[in-house]
Amino acid sequence: MRRGLALEVAGRDVTSVAVTGARTVRRQPAVALVERLRGARLGEAGRIGKFLLVPLDDGAETLVIHLRMSGQLLLTAPGWPLAKHTHAVLGLSDGRELRFVDPRTFGELFVAAAPPGGPGAPPGRPAALAHLGPDPLSPGWSAAVLGRGLIGRTARLKLLLMDQRFVAGIGNIYSDEALFEARLRFDRPAGSLSGDEIGRLHRAVRKTLRDAVTHRGSSLRDAQYVDLFGAPGDYQNRHRVYGREGEPCTRCGGPVRRISLGGRSTFLCETCQP
Repeated sequence: MRRGLALEVAGRDVTSVAVTGARTVRRQPAVALVERLRGARLGEAGRIGKFLLVPLDDGAETLVIHLRMSGQLLLTAPGWPLAKHTHAVLGLSDGRELRFVDPRTFGELFVAAAPPGGPGAPPGRPAALAHLGPDPLSPGWSAAVLGRGLIGRTARLKLLLMDQRFVAGIGNIYSDEALFEARLRFDRPAGSLSGDEIGRLHRAVRKTLRDAVTHRGSSLRDAQYVDLFGAPGDYQNRHRVYGREGEPCTRCGGPVRRISLGGRSTFLCETCQP
């Protein structure tokens, strides 16, 4: 999604704004959002964890977008039929529309001040996102940083990986895939990992996320996750454990198991992840 916005939307001006979903813009009055976006020039999109960041004008402010569980951003011709649950529409200077669709209304749009970055660097993290941990694909997230964060942690490893305050951007699918890649069990106490295991986990998280980005994300049976043009991702066809209960492990041939953790499904191979 970030790459699509960078290719298709960067440099466009916002010519019109319509907001119909109050929950979608719950952090600020809809009229304030409309006034700020109308006439703004959209910069090249960035990302922190699961948040998309689109700089406005000179970069002093940023349009922050979070899709959450069911949100979609669709880039369409203006005459394209309006999908049900469309809560915001931005008209662009090339004649197209950027539409925010969200059946469950968990997603959101808001404008936030962006602190200046260093010389030649993009704007910094908005204060509204200060609670987020480091992005696992950022250069600063090293195995040493991960290891220091694990010291003394008693939480189960998967739950800690999905805690956006610990590291931003890992959800249910990719925590399962990364833990399989690292040969680590989901319910290990996080602080019990050895130095070798920390290194394996760090490499596995980064490899899993990079592979998923290369293959444009995971679109599951509910077909909620699509790109700007409504096309699904492909990484779901490369899952090694997630969603594969009862199927043979791609590494050892044993059955993939599904276990409930925190009200959500966890998939693993108990032979490869002892």
